[in-house]
Amino acid sequence: MRWLFFGALLALLAACGGEPQDLRLEGRTMGTSWHLTVPAGAPAEADLQAAIDAELEAVNDSMSTWLEGSEISRFNRLPPGQGMTVSPRFAAVLEAALAIGDASGGAYDVTVAPLVDLWGFGPEGPRNGVPDPAALAEVRARVGQDKLAWDPESRRLEKQAALALDFSSIAKGYAVDRVAGIVEARGFTDYLVEIGGEMRVAGQSPRGDAWRVAVERPEAGIRAVARGIELSDRAIATSGDYRNFFAVGGERYSHMIDPRSGAPVTHDVVSVTVVAESCMVADGWATALTVLGREAALAVAAEAGLAVYLLAREGEGFEEYSSPAFAPYLAEEDGQG
Repeated sequence: MRWLFFGALLALLAACGGEPQDLRLEGRTMGTSWHLTVPAGAPAEADLQAAIDAELEAVNDSMSTWLEGSEISRFNRLPPGQGMTVSPRFAAVLEAALAIGDASGGAYDVTVAPLVDLWGFGPEGPRNGVPDPAALAEVRARVGQDKLAWDPESRRLEKQAALALDFSSIAKGYAVDRVAGIVEARGFTDYLVEIGGEMRVAGQSPRGDAWRVAVERPEAGIRAVARGIELSDRAIATSGDYRNFFAVGGERYSHMIDPRSGAPVTHDVVSVTVVAESCMVADGWATALTVLGREAALAVAAEAGLAVYLLAREGEGFEEYSSPAFAPYLAEEDGQG
């Protein structure tokens, strides 16, 4: 059985010689790649790639902290007490981020950017070792979405402290949803959209059945399947601490920062996968639940009805856990033999 690796697009069943070919488009965005697959028989549209590239460029121009002229970078440079009117794209992501922040009890916080930079995982690049405690305390005091003044009616956003926003944990999911919207507007009902491992699927795969997705086993340097699931008309996103980290004095420091403590997480959760209707929602919640840790993440997922699958370190291996809403996906996998 062949799977689409969740975290890297590896393979789809290829059409045989002489048969209609699947429509496949791809490109680069947000420092990673994007892919679109539409099963054979769908009419090709010459300007579809251009439309997708233009939308992804617009999202990047709004939300990339790596671009000095982006909307988010311009807001981040504003002094405390000032604000700006943001675009509808920006507003949609901000409102989703704020909602997840509230629902997660602060484990997810869109104002985490100064901490990300301090620990060396932001646009300024790696720092020299672990931050000084005094510097960490000063930066931590500036983090908190309660220090934002947001008016959704006017789309006016103001900062009440020297804070900065970071959409990196939710913007890719939003971009997946935007591309899916373009594809659906063209009349396609069967498709897969993937950006940097975050996916949204609709209808049927090229095989004529559900899309098969593999959740990656969280081990650096190898590609192995931890869990295979089948999806249709759903989005899926994952978050983990096993690829982006540094080590000092035998201690491992992940890029996954807990806004509440100001430091990288230290618990046993290494990977969280969320299935939802919106890839933006799945993307943001995957990060929030990774920060929360196993027990709190499963409790929040159960209360919110989120379909969640997580892997936690257990000795030399991993133990899997899932929320009640994820049970149908486990059943499909287990029933395939």
